Amino acid sequence: MISAEVAVHVLALVGDLSMGQPPAQSQRAARLAAQVAQLDGAGAQDILHARLVALLRWSGCTANAAGFANLLGDDVGGREAMLRHGLPPDHPLTFSNIEPLARIHCEVAGDVAGMLGLPPAVEAGLRHVWEHFDGSGAPQQLSGDQVPALVYYTSLAGDLDILGRTHGTDSAIRMVLASGGIKYPAPLAERVAAQAGAWLAALDGQDTLASSGELPAHEVPLSIVADLIELKLPWLTGYSRRVSELAARAAALAGLPPLQQRGLVRAALLHGIGRVSVSNTIWERAGRPGVDDWERIRLAPYWTARAGALIPALREHTALASQLYERLDGTGYFRGLDRDTLGQPARLLAVAAAHAALCARRPWRAALTMGEAADLLTQQAADGLFDADAVRWVLAAAAGNSLPAPVRKGLLSEREVEVLRRISLGESNKEAARVMQISPSTVRTHVESIFRKLHCSTRAAATLKGLNLGLI
Repeated sequence: MISAEVAVHVLALVGDLSMGQPPAQSQRAARLAAQVAQLDGAGAQDILHARLVALLRWSGCTANAAGFANLLGDDVGGREAMLRHGLPPDHPLTFSNIEPLARIHCEVAGDVAGMLGLPPAVEAGLRHVWEHFDGSGAPQQLSGDQVPALVYYTSLAGDLDILGRTHGTDSAIRMVLASGGIKYPAPLAERVAAQAGAWLAALDGQDTLASSGELPAHEVPLSIVADLIELKLPWLTGYSRRVSELAARAAALAGLPPLQQRGLVRAALLHGIGRVSVSNTIWERAGRPGVDDWERIRLAPYWTARAGALIPALREHTALASQLYERLDGTGYFRGLDRDTLGQPARLLAVAAAHAALCARRPWRAALTMGEAADLLTQQAADGLFDADAVRWVLAAAAGNSLPAPVRKGLLSEREVEVLRRISLGESNKEAARVMQISPSTVRTHVESIFRKLHCSTRAAATLKGLNLGLI
């Protein structure tokens, strides 16, 4: 468990990295959104809500990363160009192909707000975060007063910061004024434009994590963060959960103190933060990654470690999480640590992650059996990559009987749970039907029933809810 405030901050960072932005962009936008709201005469609660919507406005972007990768060739770089108005004139984005992606984003972002126990106004703002004043937005093409004011505050603040940083203050003001009456009300854009220069100048010298109002402090499951990160690559669904469970059991068998056991669980659930900075195109490329790909991949654990500097409450756990890909012989990344610097928790975490990955299907290979994974890890320990004792404890933990996930009895039928598992891994109706030996139309019927029972309309949202409810 972590505080909702820390969860919001880490999800804001995940959103920044996913959208190709500097790691404090959402924090800057949240400050500006609060100032826009105050300028518009909003009360204290609405100002706080504006900050929360700005911090979480990209919390659904992992869920549609695959769609943007297909359209733009690079979900991270492509969306970064889109935000700074840098796409070429012949870009492929149209309302018809962007609307389904916006719908996925908004549904997931709204569900995240609900899971974090945030106020209904914040959830409503996130469910409409891509709507425009003139009705040209998505997913519902709302207009005028139909769009929550929080959306206008957030949209204006985000544009002002990103355009100011990439084009300069004067150009940003002109571009914001040009969007008045389209993305947000023209009078509001004009009032903000009069203050924009002073706001942007003051923003650079501020501590981006300092709060201008109290964020929610109640506790929420850290697994929400891991689950949201893994929506980026459906074949990773539940991976961090499995690593955390395996590492926790191995640590208990190895006799690590309870504090280190809890630290391992947190590190396992946080290790994927930096993964979102790497394009889906790289993660899913056939064959071995090239030199350029590896340079991006090696930065993933760096960004996980960097999160600790930006969110001090996570520093200890992200430091450990960033060592997950290190190896005893010094051939790992990103620091190239070796047996002289890697402690027992890091050694256990590395083996637990490797075992969980080997025993799961990947787009380029089938899952290994438990025996095959054990043989490979044992050989790699003999070759000096992994600690032999860590391998022994992880294999013992993996061989033990673990309790099944706490399924909500009666919520879904057994067949529906199996269908949900299949689609959560990114399988199409035809692929799920072939594995389950039923017809695609039957799978489609089950999917419609799952959506109805879980109160969602996209596969990404169903996956997130299924994980949160212990169904998958």
